[in-house]
Amino acid sequence: MIKVGLVGATGYAGQQLLWILNMHKETEIKFISSNSYEGKEISEVYGNYKKYFDKKLISQEEAGTKLDEIDVLFMALPHGMSEKLAGQALKSGVKVIDLGADFRLDDSETYEKWYKVKHENPEINKQAVYGLPELYREKIKESSIVAAPGCYPTSAILAAAPLLKKNLVKTENIIVDSKSGVSGAGRGLKTESLFTEVNENFKAYNLFMHRHTPEIEQEMGKAAGKEAGVIFTPHLLPINRGILSTLYLDMTEEITEEEIYKIYEEFYKDDYFVRISRELPEIKNIKNTNICEIGIRADIKKKKIIVVSVIDNLIKGAGGQAVQAMNIMFGLPETEGLDYLSMYV
Repeated sequence: MIKVGLVGATGYAGQQLLWILNMHKETEIKFISSNSYEGKEISEVYGNYKKYFDKKLISQEEAGTKLDEIDVLFMALPHGMSEKLAGQALKSGVKVIDLGADFRLDDSETYEKWYKVKHENPEINKQAVYGLPELYREKIKESSIVAAPGCYPTSAILAAAPLLKKNLVKTENIIVDSKSGVSGAGRGLKTESLFTEVNENFKAYNLFMHRHTPEIEQEMGKAAGKEAGVIFTPHLLPINRGILSTLYLDMTEEITEEEIYKIYEEFYKDDYFVRISRELPEIKNIKNTNICEIGIRADIKKKKIIVVSVIDNLIKGAGGQAVQAMNIMFGLPETEGLDYLSMYV
């Protein structure tokens, strides 16, 4: 059994991760932590755990004293809060999977510019592997610290990677138009997330300012082998969970839609959690799963390709992808604990 500790268990991403780990056949949860709800049972915060998983939440400081009890530490914390504990865990020989933003960007200066926080120990960031299994499976396998990707970046990078790898699209001004459910904003009390603000509403936000922009550009640039420029527009949908991203790309050469589909099917042929669809993807198809579904349309006359992808932001965009990385790190089947389909309604 893999002995697990989870810090940040009461945010939406953290509780989704806890739900998956509790169902996982090969994990034993040794402790769960929350500074906001320290001393309470998890079932007092989330009633779905009553009777079936009653465990007391401890502080982050206490979690730091229990590192010798675990094999892997999951952290689902706001940015700027993971570095110290990650350093302690690594020194103790504990593997780390961070669901936050602290180790996603290769360059510490870029991280400081976008997140207004410094890396006090940049060496930890240099060790971290970007945890997108479909692109970095072998690196994840050998790593002791994994930075789980952001939800929007997961949907965008998986949608574009096959075309970027083959240099079939231009890398300047890639348009990523994304819509997310409200859980992507976290569980904290914010006016813009209140029911009456979100219900029967639809809006764009953080244009040219969203912190996932450099993450998307970084990974698209790596896939293409050259610098990528992204115009990223996030929107807020009046639903609980799910992301739909629509990417607009310019062809570098004439290529048919059928040829593109064959490229995607070949690229992802060994990736259980990527589903290539001839029909345009819908959030209902993947809600409550670790699946990314991708559909493609191409217009040779206009030399344009549109790629649509959908993920569940709390699973493939957070907790599920983190468990997928854990499975790889510990030599388990990648699908362990994650092999289920959407219930659709």
